[in-house]
Amino acid sequence: MQTQFDIGSAAPEIKSKAWFPETQKIDEFDLASYKGKWVILTFYPGDFTFVCATDVEAFMASYDDFVKNDAAIVAISTDSVFSHKAWSETSPRVKLSKIPLIEDFNKRISTDYGYLNAETGAARRGTVIVDPDGIVQYAAIHNDAIGKDVEHIYTVLMGLKQIRNTPAAAGHVCAIPANWRPGKEALDIDVVNDIGKL
Repeated sequence: MQTQFDIGSAAPEIKSKAWFPETQKIDEFDLASYKGKWVILTFYPGDFTFVCATDVEAFMASYDDFVKNDAAIVAISTDSVFSHKAWSETSPRVKLSKIPLIEDFNKRISTDYGYLNAETGAARRGTVIVDPDGIVQYAAIHNDAIGKDVEHIYTVLMGLKQIRNTPAAAGHVCAIPANWRPGKEALDIDVVNDIGKL
């Protein structure tokens, strides 16, 4: 079934096999079981590639910060779960990771999320953030040769959390300004009286 992928829409279903490095097991992954948590979906073109390994390493450098903010990180490529296992066991960077590697061998996940590169048959490099209600709140996709800026992704997560946890008064909107950093104040915008003031 074709799903609609957009900001503010329900995240397309993800049910697939995955390699779980912490348990050293191949097991089933179901995105629905992560309801109540923030989920960072990090898409990448392929196992045994140089930039992709640096993405995993960069996420692991900030892994504890994501976890303490109720966020789970999972990685997705069109490789088989057996390729994920082998990569995890042999790559100097990836073998230190706790991040589950999800199989998308049939390319359904990458297609549903709009991340499939039709020319190569691989997932494009990008990131999706799903909120605790299973709603897509952020999506980015970029050149495969550019590794991810995990500091930026963490900042986006914290901004989204602040918006979610700051109920706006009637007629107001909580918003995160450009170049915002965690710990800074959000904007409390009066949608009538603040017009033209910002």
